[in-house]
Amino acid sequence: MDGQDEPGGIVALGAVDLSAAIQARRVSCAEVMAAYLDRIEAVNPAFNAIVALQERDGLMAQARAADAALARGERAGPLHGFPLAVKDLDPVRGLPFTQGSPIFRDRIAETDSIMVGRLRRSGAIFVGKTNTPEFGLGSHSFNPVYGATGNAYDSALSAGGSSGGAAVAVALRMQPVADGSDHAGSLRNPPAFNNLFGLRTGYGRIPADGKDVFSPSLAVSGAIGRSPADIGLLLSVQAGYDPRVPFSNRQDPAVFAGDLRRDFTGTRIAWLGDFGGHLPFEPGVLDLGRSALATFAEIGCIVEEARPDFDMGRVWRDWLILRAWTVAASLRPLYDDANLRALLKPEAVWEVERGLALRADQVTAAQEGRTAWYEALRRFMDAYDFLVAPSAQVFPFDIHQRWPGNVGGRRMDTYHRWMETVIPVTMSGLPALNVPAGFDPAGRPTGVQIVAPNHGELACLQLGAAYDAASGWVRRRPPSDPGPFAGNPVDRPGGLR
Repeated sequence: MDGQDEPGGIVALGAVDLSAAIQARRVSCAEVMAAYLDRIEAVNPAFNAIVALQERDGLMAQARAADAALARGERAGPLHGFPLAVKDLDPVRGLPFTQGSPIFRDRIAETDSIMVGRLRRSGAIFVGKTNTPEFGLGSHSFNPVYGATGNAYDSALSAGGSSGGAAVAVALRMQPVADGSDHAGSLRNPPAFNNLFGLRTGYGRIPADGKDVFSPSLAVSGAIGRSPADIGLLLSVQAGYDPRVPFSNRQDPAVFAGDLRRDFTGTRIAWLGDFGGHLPFEPGVLDLGRSALATFAEIGCIVEEARPDFDMGRVWRDWLILRAWTVAASLRPLYDDANLRALLKPEAVWEVERGLALRADQVTAAQEGRTAWYEALRRFMDAYDFLVAPSAQVFPFDIHQRWPGNVGGRRMDTYHRWMETVIPVTMSGLPALNVPAGFDPAGRPTGVQIVAPNHGELACLQLGAAYDAASGWVRRRPPSDPGPFAGNPVDRPGGLR
């Protein structure tokens, strides 16, 4: 099916090419908006990736105003005239901001987040939001407000999460590129499930709002695209210092929009695999991950199977503590109100109650464990330029399943244990880029994550670009257009409730 189902015209352009075409006025912002809205109208009903879609006349008026600004010689930035939907964990002034929770079903955001403000100032036009699980908890994008998001390659399967709506919107050409966020793989699992690239940035690369800007977070913002260059374009807008976030990175973000070509001859890569049998995998996932290593070798890399000498069980246990601690801190005001608590999904209540039971010394010990893991990884990477590991332990699963309860014959004891492969990177704070790794015989995609040293986002994108040029998965295997189903997948018989 190599390329035969690829939608043509404006929506087929990557973000970099679209930005150049708008700037050169080879295509108008109004034409771009109309093309994307037509695409959303045709495709989105079967997948439910974009939610809170705004009214067409108003969006077209904004697009025409963007054209008028260009005619006056006023270009806002590289996203001038881009139709974008923002993940529904970030506020966009004037748009619904539900976070997938019935508690906030009717909330309208009064302000932009720091990141969204940057997108707006760069010329983006916000067409709606992208779907996410409730409060971003879990790697399967369903919630009681908007329902579930179907996978771009089969709407009966999970899109992943929590940036599932963002990934499907990009994969199905409903927007050129997308923002996302990642605590436990949310910028790695959905791109892996949808044959895309997804960048989890390092702490401080994209400044984030919050009540506590001094404590390093496990969650960061990033981007999803059909190429590393498209991600680089968006990152050049998202990233950069902000005085409201004292530890934000001061590097000029324009570097990410530059030429990503680089020679990787002799570059040393460690393949982490299943961490010496520590992680279970659905049959076929690990094999596709290993097959991707041949592409790294093809571009000149030296690939070895190796892993740090560290207790990986400790990494997981420390993460569970820090996860519960951070979730409890953010959701406790809702939990403390019995009426609101009844509206929280069980996984959220479980996290909060675990967090409230923690002692200060347990949190401190977990933070110390995180530091020890980072130091072990830093020393390990003295011998390797990059690490590569699977981005997921399972293929996309039935959309009606809350989460996989068994992987490779091993019972999953939490709602997120099936995504443990992403946790070592989350705990390290290092940047990671998911790259596509191919498809199983049933046509289900998977991916591997490229991990670079601290502040190595550019290196991730450069290696990803070389890998993309050699493998071509996004170009070779675009998703087909949807079949006749034109409703929310969760509304099918047996849907999630």
